[in-house]
Amino acid sequence: MDKLAVAKRLIELRSSKSQEEVTNAVGISKSALSMYENAERIPRDEIKIRLAKYYGKTVQYIFFNNKDT
Repeated sequence: MDKLAVAKRLIELRSSKSQEEVTNAVGISKSALSMYENAERIPRDEIKIRLAKYYGKTVQYIFFNNKDT
């Protein structure tokens, strides 16, 4: 799992939404999302699933660099 690629994808998916909007919807802290987007951490599986559902993408697409949506 490439932390930098995951971070870039998360930032692209967030687009014009604020970190606060995403964190409130997903149920994580702003500092956690910031760490994911800065390639400092990878979320645990439960959070991966929540982020994928929120963005309407698969866990594989976001975190494992597969190109399926």
